[in-house]
Amino acid sequence: MVTQIRSYWRNFIDGEWVDSSDGRTIPVTDPATGRNIAHVACGAAAEIDMAVTAARRCFESRRLQLMSPASRGELMFAIAEQLDLLADEIAEVEIQDNGKTRAGGYNEVKLTQRYLRYYGGMADKLEGRQIPLGDGIVDYTVHMPYGVSAQIVPWNGPLPVGARSIACALITGNTVVLKSPEDSPLSLFLLAEACERASVPKGAVNIVCGYGQEAGATLVGHKDIDHIVFTGSVETGKSVLRAAAERVIPCVMELGGKSAAIVYADADLDDAARNITRGILHHSGQICSAASRLVVNRSIVGTLVEKIRAEAARRSVGPGADGCDMGPVISERQLSRIEALCDAGVAEGATLEMGGKRLDREGYFLPPTIFTNVSPDMRIAQEEFFGPVLVVLPFDTPEEAVAIANGTDYGLAAGVFSRDLKLTLWTVDRLVAGQVYVNDWWVGGVETPFGGARRSGYGREKGQEALLGYVQTKNVGIRL
Repeated sequence: MVTQIRSYWRNFIDGEWVDSSDGRTIPVTDPATGRNIAHVACGAAAEIDMAVTAARRCFESRRLQLMSPASRGELMFAIAEQLDLLADEIAEVEIQDNGKTRAGGYNEVKLTQRYLRYYGGMADKLEGRQIPLGDGIVDYTVHMPYGVSAQIVPWNGPLPVGARSIACALITGNTVVLKSPEDSPLSLFLLAEACERASVPKGAVNIVCGYGQEAGATLVGHKDIDHIVFTGSVETGKSVLRAAAERVIPCVMELGGKSAAIVYADADLDDAARNITRGILHHSGQICSAASRLVVNRSIVGTLVEKIRAEAARRSVGPGADGCDMGPVISERQLSRIEALCDAGVAEGATLEMGGKRLDREGYFLPPTIFTNVSPDMRIAQEEFFGPVLVVLPFDTPEEAVAIANGTDYGLAAGVFSRDLKLTLWTVDRLVAGQVYVNDWWVGGVETPFGGARRSGYGREKGQEALLGYVQTKNVGIRL
């Protein structure tokens, strides 16, 4: 088991490990202690330009495109195999720079390998079609890569999110420049190491850590970028879209959520309580599709809230290295923001049932938090906490439940808990969300498309559908 992580990390550009051109570094903090654990070479405009140039050179060489699709798929399997050799180090990194539990760190490795193997298996299955136009004409379509794909991934799950974007890009013949998040950059450098060991062509994958206003802005505005994949906040997403619009660059955007779990009176309440607790407390609520709003039939509010309180109280809160069930939030900045929003909820008249204040210990820990007596127009019912905070909103009729669930600017995920199939399907049909979970939370896997509606973004990641975001269709018409 690795207990010490490397103290200094370089960027990965054109198959080489590169220091910052100006000597700056970015400190990496363990959110469980608030202490510095490592430094990363700070990538800025110069490093981004180097990375884009390398990716462009690789793409123009047609190195990936001239490989058979099956060979590109084999590269993904090779990267996944190399991750086996790095699994202990990755898990330790995920605990120390991301705040995950020990089990969560190893699960990130397994999930990343699932993405690589899934898309490796899909490499030779993305097919065009023949279109009948009459005698003497042959017409068909082929899928073309866009070129250089700029990818900005979030700090809450950088390794699997980065791997699925890289895999989709490479098997379709694109090359990649990925900006790793400055709050938790380290696991992606281990992914780069796996790519290097797997003999991925130089320049096909480039990973640079830098600040958003420097490296991120330079990347999305670079003249040689052909395609953008972004996961992050709505406000940053708007900036990315403005840069893309200047040059008409296609984007895949995932911008967060405020997901509602509707619980009808006939639901299995013990099961609903377990699922909703898991849905809001996993990775301390720092999941874009977390079950952050409980929309519950008024007749069972008290009973269900007590069951969720009991489930939450059983979770131990502390460092992942200590084997605790729930770790810290990512930073002091994020913890302060969550606390301020909790204070706003109390000021607006909501009842704080549990939690709401940081734990009196080192690190950035917020215990499970529940608000009741919440109305749909309160800030805490509209704004994304990105923390372990559940708000409870009662309803009387199915129509009211759907109206509350759809009553935000977001549309990423939603859930329905009921034994009544007719009522469930009626509700599913009316929910505005990219994915709806029924009698569970996070039903699905790497095979199922994931993405949002409204301000939660557009385009899909995961599943076969994700590949369509990385290619454009070329039509070929031939008169014989």
